[in-house]
Amino acid sequence: MSEPDAKKPDIALLGIPIEIGASQAGTLMGPDALRTAGIARVLDQLGFAVEDHGNLAISKVTPDGPPPANAKFYDEVKTWIRMLSERAYGLARSGAVPIFMGGDHSLSMGSVNGVARYWKEQGRPLFVLWLDAHADYNTPHTTITGNMHGMSSAFLCGEGGLDDLLGEQPRASITPDQLDLFGIRSIDPLEKKLVQDRRVAIADMRALDEFGVGVLIRRVIERVKAKNGVLHLSFDVDFLDPAVAPGVGTTVPGGATYREAHLIMELLHDSELVRSVDIVELNPFLDERGRTARVAVELIGSLFGLQITDRRTPTNAMLQGR
Repeated sequence: MSEPDAKKPDIALLGIPIEIGASQAGTLMGPDALRTAGIARVLDQLGFAVEDHGNLAISKVTPDGPPPANAKFYDEVKTWIRMLSERAYGLARSGAVPIFMGGDHSLSMGSVNGVARYWKEQGRPLFVLWLDAHADYNTPHTTITGNMHGMSSAFLCGEGGLDDLLGEQPRASITPDQLDLFGIRSIDPLEKKLVQDRRVAIADMRALDEFGVGVLIRRVIERVKAKNGVLHLSFDVDFLDPAVAPGVGTTVPGGATYREAHLIMELLHDSELVRSVDIVELNPFLDERGRTARVAVELIGSLFGLQITDRRTPTNAMLQGR
């Protein structure tokens, strides 16, 4: 995407107004808040052909049988995930870069599964960068709340407990070493043990403070490049500090700053690895005059190449005094 003469890929926007996977209502308004904040306009100004596919809407909810214990609103979430997984697969096959606008984080069980299915067919591993205050690595066996947005990354890594969620659709699980939990500052006790047992890479806020986001994001990038992989960015806006992004249902103090988040997005853009994106947990009902939606759109702009000054490789140019 950084080559001046290279054709930019198309971008496909898809809204997923799901809120049933979380405990706080309001994320169903997230997709339209991102539209109002100008996400399509920013991407268009960067030279991308943007197609807005509207909002996904589920059909009638039909139980397959008894739902798993400790998985609230399982049948409703299941219906969303099955439909979204198929749409995500189709969008990835089209060659566009899909941006899935949520909605709570349970949607990633469908978006990432569909995208991973496509890249598996291409013979390339899909890595997932989970920018989030929470690990979301619970299962029905470990969860305290039963909220399914807290089980999404575990499901993607093939953990048990939600084995029939996709029905007849292929389950394209990633391995735990293809997941990076980044910016974590809230994790349940049994969830923490599961993450440690699976050796999932985790950069908590102490690591970000100690080593800096630049060093840690470059480690992620180099690992993906070493495996000839591609990257899915799952961006929960509660990754940001509540002072920056108050419009979320599960605020946790001590999150990433505005500048740290922009640096992450700029480095990801420079890597040319990101091929799909989730934006989740934006809750306009809890926001301050659209502030969080505007910040999210600004960060997506950085992810897709918005810069203050023109430069090919910002870090190298600065080090060499140019």
